[in-house]
Amino acid sequence: MNILMITYQGGMAGSTNSIFYLSDGLARRGHQVVVACPERSLLYQMLEGTPVIRVPLEIRSKFDIRSMRQLRDVIRDYQIQIVNAQSSRDRYISILAKFFFRMTVLVYHTRRQTPRSSGNFLQNWFYARFTDRIIAVSPGVKKAMVTLGLPEHHIQVIFNGTPPEKYQISGIEARLRDLRAHYHIQPEEPVIGCVSRPKQQEQLIQAMAKITKRCTVMFVGMGNRPEYERLIAGQIHRYIFTGAVSSSDVLYYYPLFRMKVLASVTEGLSQALLEAMALGVPVIATDAAGNPDLIEHGKNGLLFADGDIDMLASHIIALLDDSRLGKALSVAARKRALEDFSIQKTVENYEKFFMERLRLAEC
Repeated sequence: MNILMITYQGGMAGSTNSIFYLSDGLARRGHQVVVACPERSLLYQMLEGTPVIRVPLEIRSKFDIRSMRQLRDVIRDYQIQIVNAQSSRDRYISILAKFFFRMTVLVYHTRRQTPRSSGNFLQNWFYARFTDRIIAVSPGVKKAMVTLGLPEHHIQVIFNGTPPEKYQISGIEARLRDLRAHYHIQPEEPVIGCVSRPKQQEQLIQAMAKITKRCTVMFVGMGNRPEYERLIAGQIHRYIFTGAVSSSDVLYYYPLFRMKVLASVTEGLSQALLEAMALGVPVIATDAAGNPDLIEHGKNGLLFADGDIDMLASHIIALLDDSRLGKALSVAARKRALEDFSIQKTVENYEKFFMERLRLAEC
């Protein structure tokens, strides 16, 4: 199979990691995989030294004719059979390039988050009419897309995944000591962690106002904001905003946490949740989007209704007060992440799906 994955994004670490794992995994299974993305992007840098072929591509707009021509040339030069677009602008570019240059390539779109806009009839018709299928990384994403008007039969669910070998971390004890010293965290100090870009973190801050046991709340990967400062004012808890943290370093933060909280409602299948679960950190997340496809409430994590601050606070208190609950959830979570959501399964499912679609196209 000759596959082209195109993406204009560069800053979303979870999506970047997912695209990297998938591209590298398919290439190591013997397929020619070409990734077209900005040369300055994190994804382009991560792919250096892998079997994946990198092609610099800057997409300036949804109707960038220059990018369409570049895409046409890449498809021709590498004899591409399948185009898998990963982000917003490249969804348009992939369709328009195929249409204007009359290419026979198969076009698929992958949706890694629930749609942020309400969509409209014309856009839904455009995507459904001119893609061969749309791939959703979880049933939650598919459900959101169907709700917005995309035909259910046109959406294929292929779960996101994570590589088990990623969690064989070396030098963790020394790095933990360094992090504790840097942030002045005592060994028994309860740390509530959130690894994420800004995604409704105010819900966690509001919930902490109801917690009487003093904790440290650590937001990894983001800085403070004025709206957070207003909510934090008067609380007994200590807040740490780490700012940007590299993807290679972020795994060392999880063992600091008593629990991880994710309040997002747009997650397709969160890499940050998978990371926490794989490392045995109890997780709390919103009962929204792809989170309930990953977390079974009370068995491998806890879910709360979006906006229900009291429920979130009660879950935090339960994990602070009951170490046996946290241990039981963490054991089940680790098994769920490493066995049910391994990247090997994701790659195999993409491979099977693409090869079946190619055979159908040849009939």
